[in-house]
Amino acid sequence: MDETHNRTSLAKGAKDIAKEAKRHASKNLNKAVDRASDEYSTQRSYNRFQNEDEDESNYNNYSQQDGRYADNGANDDDDGASSDATEGHDDEDEIYEGEYQGVPAYNDGQPQDGQVALGQPVSDSLKSRKELENERQADEEELAQQYELIMQECGHGRFQWQLYFVLGLALMSDGVEVFVVGFVLPSAETDMCVPNSGAGWLGSIVYLGMMFGAFFWGGLSDKVGRKQCLLISLSVNGFFAFLSSFVQGYSMFLLCRMVSGFGIGGAVPIVFSYFAEVLAREKRGEHLSWLCMFWMIGGIYASAMAWAIIPHYGWSFSMGSAYQFHSWRVFVVVCALPCVSAVVALTFMPESPRFYLQSGKHDEAWMVLKHIHDTNMRARGEPERVFTVNRIKVPKQLDELVEMQNESANPVLKVLFKIKAELRGIWLTFMRCFNYPVKENTVKLAIVWFTLSFGYYGLSVWFPDVIKHLQADEYASRVKIHNNERIEDFTFNFTLENQIHRNSAFLNDRFIEMKFKAVTFIDSSFINCYFEDVSSVGSFFKNCTFVDTFFYNTDVDDTKLTNSRVINSSFHHNKTGCQMTFEDDYSAYWVYFVNFLGTLAVLPGNIVSALLMDKIGRLSMLGGSMVLSGISCFFLWFGTSESMMIFMLCLYNGLSISAWNSLDVVTTELYPTDRRGTGFGFCNAMCKLAAVLGNLIFGSLVGITKAIPILLASSVLVGGGLVGLRLPDTRANVLM
Repeated sequence: MDETHNRTSLAKGAKDIAKEAKRHASKNLNKAVDRASDEYSTQRSYNRFQNEDEDESNYNNYSQQDGRYADNGANDDDDGASSDATEGHDDEDEIYEGEYQGVPAYNDGQPQDGQVALGQPVSDSLKSRKELENERQADEEELAQQYELIMQECGHGRFQWQLYFVLGLALMSDGVEVFVVGFVLPSAETDMCVPNSGAGWLGSIVYLGMMFGAFFWGGLSDKVGRKQCLLISLSVNGFFAFLSSFVQGYSMFLLCRMVSGFGIGGAVPIVFSYFAEVLAREKRGEHLSWLCMFWMIGGIYASAMAWAIIPHYGWSFSMGSAYQFHSWRVFVVVCALPCVSAVVALTFMPESPRFYLQSGKHDEAWMVLKHIHDTNMRARGEPERVFTVNRIKVPKQLDELVEMQNESANPVLKVLFKIKAELRGIWLTFMRCFNYPVKENTVKLAIVWFTLSFGYYGLSVWFPDVIKHLQADEYASRVKIHNNERIEDFTFNFTLENQIHRNSAFLNDRFIEMKFKAVTFIDSSFINCYFEDVSSVGSFFKNCTFVDTFFYNTDVDDTKLTNSRVINSSFHHNKTGCQMTFEDDYSAYWVYFVNFLGTLAVLPGNIVSALLMDKIGRLSMLGGSMVLSGISCFFLWFGTSESMMIFMLCLYNGLSISAWNSLDVVTTELYPTDRRGTGFGFCNAMCKLAAVLGNLIFGSLVGITKAIPILLASSVLVGGGLVGLRLPDTRANVLM
């Protein structure tokens, strides 16, 4: 009788303890709700997410407790032997794995091992794939609303500005890479004696590398994370950009620049995805536009460095006749510095918490969000503010079918299988960008990116080439022509520039330590002459005759002797390679200065777009900027002088930058988190493909006609702007 009484008392006491624990939990929950309500309005409160989780958890726990204690009454004899061993121990008292770091436990209402809760939903293994995807979609929508409120609690402060400058360096590296191509191209092709058939390949192959890099790194960032992919891609860019400054052969130089472009191709899609995921909705449009300024800063940096370094051909050294390190190579090294700085700074920044949540990593995301909150609160002088979020909705994770390899397999095969799996994952994610509801938006975005890039990069090539063509025409108009001259026993020790000598005779003349620049000898004869330490650029001997003439340490070779006869003459210690001399190269200074002005003209447009992005909307900025840019192209009919073309270049750049900024923001906001990097990478790949086509098409029309470039650029820009206006407005959207 006493034993039965003791058992009844024990069960009653356990029930009383459970009720008391539930009362305390409810009391603590009410306090949390009251505290959150004081800080936020009803619209900004995310307590409804917590309450749902708490109610579900309490219900499951209560059901488990009731079932357990009911069983105790019916199975006293079976459990009596083990009751003493387990007395005072409760599974819920076990310390959570991350509790020592302050991470709240998260079980999403799931029962503990060995327990079955009353009312527990059907197991995932019994659901169809469509049902699981629908549940995940609902979870993602719920997370998007909650995450927006969490970012509002974290605030906008020191952390966002730190990440802004770090990612700005990465975006600056992309801008530098684009401008390096144009600045290095003439010097590299001259230094490496590239024939006309190989000229222009550098610009196209770098853009091709960036095209594949944008698609690959953007897709990979949705699989392994924003920070990790950005670190690897920037490291690839920095290493091969630095290596390209030392290689001597043009083919190896092309390879290094292509791999360098492949690395930097991931910067734009990852940077904007990364930064958007730590911004609240009301800050997103403006601050993503401010981030775009670093691309302009990269262009200014490259233009200034080219202007200051490349024309100084004295900034070079050589190791024998086989290795030459000219000033343009110094410029390539200097342009790799922003990328190296970005890699170092990025190592101190955390991964995107939004990516963690999308990947089901609740604890890691919570710790990053708490770090953001605490960093901003300390900067505000409010270190006592507590991060009140204790549970975040995590979307249901759908396991993908992965073929497992034998653990004893060859390590090389394991690596190859891993690469194959990642590439397959990128491709599957890319194909999802063409599923409902983002399919239509993907097609429209690809069209807008292609048209804007085709017009921008095409005209960016056409403008400088037209200016150089005008300069060449003016230079040719000032050429000095000498006919039937006869010069005997004279020593030339000065520079001859922009001259044509026809039917001239040079007898017993000496050419010592002198330079020929754009000098052409036609049907002329050199008898018993002496050439020593002679350099020539753009100079040729056509149908000339050399008799008893001695050449020592000159760069006169077969490429400069066209249909000429050499009789009893000798060449000794000829200079190898193509010589880069003429420190007073006016055209180089002028081209760099023009690009510097064109890049600087972007500044007003950047400021205006940042201030108005959230006020007048992304689509109005995008469509209006592209249409105005297309209209401005018609004024090129009046560009008959260098000054007029420079003015038109600045006007076009200033009008088009708002379209670029708006397009970056819209693309970031239209794609959900699990496809944001992939979708942005695909659009950026279309941008680089358009850049290649623009270079080829517009470059071939320089000096031929104005009508085709003007009409082509205007039509694609206006057409792309009209398509952009058909995109959905994302100004009021949360980040899915």
